Amino acid sequence: MIIAEQKSLEELKTLIADSEKVLVIGCGTCVTVCFAGGAREAAISAASLRMATKLDGNNKQITDVTVQRQCEWEYLDQIAEQVAEVDVVLSLGCGIGVQAIAEHFPDSWVVPGLNTSFLGIPIEQGVWEERCAACGDCILGLTGGICPIARCSKSLLNGPCGGSEAGHCEIDPEVPCAWQLIYDRLESKNKLHVLLDLQPPKNWSTSRDGGPRKIVREDLRLLEEEE
Repeated sequence: MIIAEQKSLEELKTLIADSEKVLVIGCGTCVTVCFAGGAREAAISAASLRMATKLDGNNKQITDVTVQRQCEWEYLDQIAEQVAEVDVVLSLGCGIGVQAIAEHFPDSWVVPGLNTSFLGIPIEQGVWEERCAACGDCILGLTGGICPIARCSKSLLNGPCGGSEAGHCEIDPEVPCAWQLIYDRLESKNKLHVLLDLQPPKNWSTSRDGGPRKIVREDLRLLEEEE
């Protein structure tokens, strides 16, 4: 899922400083799960901003609403009237949600309430770790389900560098070496022979380096036309 963190209250105050009417929009998917931008966080952020701006002598009208997903038009359509009534929208969604709202409501000013961090998983209560770099050319079938692109500090494709020590990365002794994890995983499955096949240089054109990406499913487009 997409992992994000809330911006500081001071930064949020700066982002809405020139507006009198503010709508805080939460998102009911990824950022809800990582406790950054769900209905609870949207309500708390709105209340905090109301109190803070009142104490600053610049009392603002700040309301909040949460949609199931900020990245789909059908859910944004449900709040069109609320968006039209305010000077600024403070999105507590990921960067995709912010852009989706701005694109869907071009007459509205939209600002981000979160910093989008990475694609990851919760490993314990209150702790999330990166697991995927969305590179567009997945090789998890060769590495035992452990991603060297996201989890190796150098995104190496053919084994560890010379800096790993005792199974940990040289950047931080708390960070496990991704290639040690891969080796151990493949060894446990009697698949170490997979590592004998050298991988070619990464084709980064499938990643962000190739520019904004798009996926087109013609079968789904044809299905919609038939309906």
